[in-house]
Amino acid sequence: MSRRCELTGVGPMVGHNVSHSNIKTKRRFLPALQTASLASDALGQTFRLRITNAALRTLDFKGGLDAFLVKASDEE
Repeated sequence: MSRRCELTGVGPMVGHNVSHSNIKTKRRFLPALQTASLASDALGQTFRLRITNAALRTLDFKGGLDAFLVKASDEE
């Protein structure tokens, strides 16, 4: 199971932990993934997806899964 949002495609990023003495060690910033059950009125079906908290908030803002998918571009 990959650590990637199934709606927006957001995945892990890399960066550094920086100590007080400015020593940098590599680290990964993982997305905050949640398992959410989303209902589609158009398809009459419920989908279980692993999405980020930001994607879940965007779905609420846009008005649900169907409205989000209609407004999303083809690349998304």
